[in-house]
Amino acid sequence: MNKKKVVAVIASVAVVATLFAGCGTKKEVGKEKSNVTIGLSTDEGGLNDKSFNQSANAGVNKAKAEDGFTYNAIESKKKEDYAANLEALVENGSNLTFAIGYQMDDAIKEVSQNHTDKNFAIIDSVVKLPNVVSINFKEQEGSFLMGVIAGKMTKTNKIGFIGGKDFELINRFETGFAAGVKAVNPEAAKGLISTNGKTPGTTVKYADSFEDSAKGYELAKSLYQGGCDVVYHAAGGVGIGLFKAAKELKDAGKPVWAIGVDMDQSLTVPQYADVILSSMIKRVDTATYNECKAQVKGKFKGNTNILLGLKEKGVGIADTSNKNVPKNVLDEVKKYEAKVIAGEITVPANRQGAKDFK
Repeated sequence: MNKKKVVAVIASVAVVATLFAGCGTKKEVGKEKSNVTIGLSTDEGGLNDKSFNQSANAGVNKAKAEDGFTYNAIESKKKEDYAANLEALVENGSNLTFAIGYQMDDAIKEVSQNHTDKNFAIIDSVVKLPNVVSINFKEQEGSFLMGVIAGKMTKTNKIGFIGGKDFELINRFETGFAAGVKAVNPEAAKGLISTNGKTPGTTVKYADSFEDSAKGYELAKSLYQGGCDVVYHAAGGVGIGLFKAAKELKDAGKPVWAIGVDMDQSLTVPQYADVILSSMIKRVDTATYNECKAQVKGKFKGNTNILLGLKEKGVGIADTSNKNVPKNVLDEVKKYEAKVIAGEITVPANRQGAKDFK
């Protein structure tokens, strides 16, 4: 048995040991309508990150409830787990295996080419192989709407952003947000805008993690102490630290706000709902749901890149935003959303674009 096979077998055991309740490990009488098996491997954020991975998991579970396929999910703790976890899911019978996150790009290329008779899907990256579907989002468009809210709601005219890792994908959240603030309140956008089109602005911080909530707390405190009264995050579990810092300050009588991401975080972390202005919804759940349905129906299309923005309802604004955001601000958001959908506004996706944005 070669080394790669040994790793796969070991990881296969780990899959069985780490399957989550509700992810398809229990068969219910009358529910098994499909002989398809779906697998999913998270990135380092984990299934219960209250954000990105959790949304992906929810979409698969919704499809499972309707079609009755078998579902196996496994968490990755570090980059070195990615290929082994994908391999293990395939070894456990997955017909379609999801890789959640751009960090799994190399791993899915390797594993999908080792198993050309199986199907794969990756979120937030483009892999041009016949048995892989790529699903990507225009995060900058949804983030632009969060910027409109922040620009209208700030009292200090200082706004912050916390990203997970300083990479092209997360930069789209950062720069779309900065452009949205700039559209309605140029003064408040100054700290978010790169001075040279390359490096982050002064109120933009990166945690170099998607799970370190303590780092999120530390970065949030520094931004709030520096005068920011609204901070948006695109950092998975790191964002929990942001919410914690915001709540502590608000409970102490300091009027600060946070903005969530991927899911409606006033619902996924309700203990912080009173400090969450809104959340940028990224419909990873819709993407995983649709691909599960396609697999069950025999309509999987490999070597395809699906791109979802405001027009496709792949990104948007949380339904609960009206709890903390006034109607006049939400009306403004709708106007800008319509302009983006109509093509009247092209939201920048990088720092130079945000710097040049008019």
